[in-house]
Amino acid sequence: MQKLKRISDLLTNLAYTCICGSDDQEVTGIQYDSRKTFEAGCAFVCLTGANFDAHHYIPQAIDKGAKVLIVEKDVSVYQGSTIIRVENTRHALAVLSAAFFDYPAKKLTLIGITGTKGKTTTAWMIRKLLEKAGKKTGIIGTLGAFYKTENGEVKVETKNSTPESYELHSLFDQMCRAGCTHVVMEVSSQAFMTWRVCGIRFQYGLFTNLSPDHIGEGEHKDFAEYLYYKSQMFQCSDIGIGNADDAHFAEVSKESTCDRLYTFGCGEGVDLRAEQISCLREPGFIGIDCRMSGACDMDVRIGCMGRFNAYNAMAAIMTAKLLDVSDQVIAEVMYTMAVRGRVEPVHVSDHVQLLIDYAHNAVSAESLLTTILEYKPKRLICVFGAGGNRSKLRRYDMGEIAGKYADLSILTADNPRFEEVEDIIDDIVVGMERSHGRYIRISDRREAIRYSIEHAEDGDIIALFGKGHEDYQEIRGVRYPFDDRSVVEEIVRG
Repeated sequence: MQKLKRISDLLTNLAYTCICGSDDQEVTGIQYDSRKTFEAGCAFVCLTGANFDAHHYIPQAIDKGAKVLIVEKDVSVYQGSTIIRVENTRHALAVLSAAFFDYPAKKLTLIGITGTKGKTTTAWMIRKLLEKAGKKTGIIGTLGAFYKTENGEVKVETKNSTPESYELHSLFDQMCRAGCTHVVMEVSSQAFMTWRVCGIRFQYGLFTNLSPDHIGEGEHKDFAEYLYYKSQMFQCSDIGIGNADDAHFAEVSKESTCDRLYTFGCGEGVDLRAEQISCLREPGFIGIDCRMSGACDMDVRIGCMGRFNAYNAMAAIMTAKLLDVSDQVIAEVMYTMAVRGRVEPVHVSDHVQLLIDYAHNAVSAESLLTTILEYKPKRLICVFGAGGNRSKLRRYDMGEIAGKYADLSILTADNPRFEEVEDIIDDIVVGMERSHGRYIRISDRREAIRYSIEHAEDGDIIALFGKGHEDYQEIRGVRYPFDDRSVVEEIVRG
């Protein structure tokens, strides 16, 4: 049955002026993108962005069946249409969306995670901990939105780490209907700035860390603004959980309105502390080992590489303890923990380890490779390419970094888009030659992966990076199925 909602009921919590028509008008849905398919009788919300203004597309929206227009500017009056003026249409979209889906966020225990790094890994850690503890949990973030139904796991593609408010409330509604009681989600600074999470109250709000990022045209004007929007997490959460070791934690948390703020870190005086962090590599396992004390008092082995993952684990474990997850569940989940495309181990043999990662620029590649070197591989083998129709400088820098740290680089295709793979590899070679790195060229990514596995020696670690969680290759405007982990598994099976 089609859902009909009176526009005045959807705008109950928002000041507005009815310019023409009637706010008693019923609507069948909400739309904000004139390019999409409309339901006849829907409300069209005119958003304004850095490079677009939906007010210009009102005629197209009306032609597609929009009956109500939500605007923040003066517009022409269209016969038969209701026009509602508000101060901020992004704010209005969030209010309308929550009401249209009958406030699904209020029916869930929401766990929000913000920070420059670690959001995706921490979110998946929490989801797996809660699921193992018997709490049906959805997740929304960089890798998409996921929740389980009777027919298995549902994946919904998302454009942003934090979707637009309408998609967000739609996902909450879907998850409620599927029986989810908890949702863990990544919350970007952009989501706070553009009202995507306006009106949402998180029962638990997490802060991982902060470093300069997303600053520039179309994003944040400076670091101060970036920090301000990150700090909003502690003003819309009941319970806060933060990384006390981060240099910006005090500033991020100083305006906190949380009922209680818990901390984690490696220093004294925190609620959850990690000590004796060490890299651990055994047949069939690669990760870290550490001692947790405070809220969780036990030794923990974490199946994610890199000492930095101790912080992601602490954020997840602190959350889990507050949600009554047992130490036994924590130990089991952390040992087997792997996040798709984030230093993700894929089994090759007990003597050779292969890791898939999303690193696709020099900074992330250097972080990945230096992390791997802490595990003292016999050889570090890199398999990577670079995206087409992107900066040549990025290619030079990635080549230089790989040449600096790897014993051998196998240069191959990534997402060539509208460029030739060999031309992209030529650019990577420019960087490789700066650092005098050893390399070979195999433009077919499948064959490059095969070569790395078939020529690996006992004790080697293969780093297959650039695409991470992606399950496609983009060539000449077409996305062809291609999943690095599936290719590895096929090769290993023979």
